[in-house]
Amino acid sequence: MARKPKNPRRLSYEGKIGWLTFAAVAPAIVVALALLWFGDHSPKVQWTLTFLIVGCFLAFASSAREQTIRPLQTLSNLLAALREGDYSIRARGVREASAMGEVLIEVNSLGGTLRQQRLGAFEATALLRTIMSEIDVAIFTFDPERRLRLVNRAGEMLLGQSMDKLLGKPANELGLLPCFDTHEDEPVTLNFPGGSGRWGIRRSTFREQGLPHELLVLTDLSRTLREEERRAWQRLVRVLGHEMNNSLAPIKSLAASLESLLRRDPLPSDWKDDAGAGLNSIASRADSLSRFLRAYTRLTKLPPPQRQDVDLARLVQRVVDLEPRLKVEVLSGPEKTIFADAAQIEQALINLVHNAVDAALETDGNVAIGWRDREGCVEIFVQDDGPGIMNPANLFVPFFTTKPEGSGIGLPLSRQIAEAHGGSLVLVNRENGRGAQALLRLPR
Repeated sequence: MARKPKNPRRLSYEGKIGWLTFAAVAPAIVVALALLWFGDHSPKVQWTLTFLIVGCFLAFASSAREQTIRPLQTLSNLLAALREGDYSIRARGVREASAMGEVLIEVNSLGGTLRQQRLGAFEATALLRTIMSEIDVAIFTFDPERRLRLVNRAGEMLLGQSMDKLLGKPANELGLLPCFDTHEDEPVTLNFPGGSGRWGIRRSTFREQGLPHELLVLTDLSRTLREEERRAWQRLVRVLGHEMNNSLAPIKSLAASLESLLRRDPLPSDWKDDAGAGLNSIASRADSLSRFLRAYTRLTKLPPPQRQDVDLARLVQRVVDLEPRLKVEVLSGPEKTIFADAAQIEQALINLVHNAVDAALETDGNVAIGWRDREGCVEIFVQDDGPGIMNPANLFVPFFTTKPEGSGIGLPLSRQIAEAHGGSLVLVNRENGRGAQALLRLPR
C-alpha cells in the first residue's frame, strides 16, 4: 500500500501559535458578541463594544505571538553565532525567574565556555607550532594517501625547500618512503638535499576529521653517534694506555738496567743471576701483556648466541658448583625454562658470582643467587655482603679493575652477553642490607 504524500502546506510554528491563541479566546469572543448583538443595546454601544473586543483580541494576540516568537528568534541567532564560531554575542534582558530566561542564561554561559576553550586551543596550537618550529628534529605529517600535510622548519631545511612547495607532495617524491618500511629501532642511512647521515625514525598515527594520518619524526644520529664513539675511544685508549704502560715501563726499566750491567768491564761475579732475574721479570710482564691482549680479543669477538631451551635451576646449580672458595646459597624461584645460549649465560653468571665472592671474602660475608619473575622477563640476582659498589661510573668500562689480578673484562663481557640475548645487566648497592647485587634480566 503506497504511503500518502505529506501535506506540503503544513502550518509553521508561528501559524500554530496564532491559531492556538485564536482558539483559546474565540469562545469568549463569540459569546460576548452574541450577548452584545442579540441583547437590548443601542447600535452605538454594539459597534463600540465590538470594535473594542476585536481590537483588544488582535492587540493581545499580536503581543502573545511577539513574546513567544521573539525569544526563540534570539535563541536561534545565538546558536547560529556559536555554530559560526562567534562567541561574543550575548542575549540581553534575560531574567532568571522565567523558563526562557534560564535557557538564554545557559546559552550565554555556553558561549563564554566555548570562547575560553577556543582561546585555550589557539594558545596551545600557537605553542605547538612554536615548539615544532624551534625543535631540531624533522617532523612530517602525511594523509592516508601519504601526501605531506605539515612540516616544521627542520623538515624544510632537511628537504631543501619551503613549506608551500612541499605540501601536497607524495612521500616517494620527497625521498621519505623508505622511512615507512624500516624498523624503528634500527638507524637508517639516508641522503637528503639538506643533509646526509644516519637517522633515527619514529612513527605514530593520529586522526584528523575522522581520517587516519601518519606522523613521521627523523632525528639525526650522526653527531650523537660520533660523540659517543669518540667518548668510547677515549675511555678505551685511556684504559689500554694505562695497562700497556704498566707493562712496558718495567720492561723498559729492566732492559736499561741489563744494558748497563752488560756494559761493565769487568762484569760482576753475580751478573748471570741479575740478568736471569731481569729477563724473568721481562718475560712475566710480557706474559701479562699477552693475557691482556687475549682478553681484549675475547671481548671483541663474542659470537652470536646459539639459543635453546635451558632449565634455569640446573644452570644456576652448575654455576654454584664451580665456585670452590665460598658456599653460595641458592634461593630457588619458580620453575623456569629460558630460551638462551647456555654456555654464554653460564659464563656471565660465573663472572657475577666470582665478583660477588671476591667482595664477600673482604668482609667475611655471604653470597646468594636466585631468580624471580618480573614484567615480561626473568630476573636472576646475585647478592653479596661485601663493601658495596664504590665507583659505579666505571663498572662496565672495559679493562677497568680495582683487583690486583683482575682483567677488567668480566662485567663488560657479562653485559654484552645479556644484551645479545635481548636483556640487561645492572649492578646496584643493596637497599636492605650491606653489599651489592647484580640483576641479570632475560626475556621469557
